[in-house]
Amino acid sequence: MERIALYPGTFDPITNGHIDIIERASRMFDAVIVALAVNSSKKTFFTEDERFALAEQSLAQFGNVRVMLCGGLTVEFAQQQGAIAIVRGLRAVSDFEYELQIALMNRKMNQDISTIFLMPNERYTYLNSSIIRELARYGAPTIRDFVPHIVAEALLEKSGNVKEHG
Repeated sequence: MERIALYPGTFDPITNGHIDIIERASRMFDAVIVALAVNSSKKTFFTEDERFALAEQSLAQFGNVRVMLCGGLTVEFAQQQGAIAIVRGLRAVSDFEYELQIALMNRKMNQDISTIFLMPNERYTYLNSSIIRELARYGAPTIRDFVPHIVAEALLEKSGNVKEHG
């Protein structure tokens, strides 16, 4: 039986912190599904298609990782995909309370799917997509330290800063 994990998120954009979690999960499970959240009420910087393409290209080196679109409840999508676990990243203690509530609700809805918490490498603990988008908005060249090259280029181009740092 294939052991499948689901790693859900908006990934707007996918960062090196996300990839660090995905890489480690890919060593723990036979397959990892990166579930790209589709939420029509949430305004994202990148479109659904752009986020999907950036995630797919950024994760191409992992043979057992695939990107899928996910609408609705994560735990239900995990069950549909045959996942035994939902992977969540914890950067700081402040993330834990929120993630614990979701994990407990997911367990109430389906006790056969476990939530696995992974901490990213310490160099990514302060990193999140909002900070990355803000760096791109101001054309910060350090953005390339936090996201894959293709994501940095897309961020800078969409922010109108590609000429200064491209």
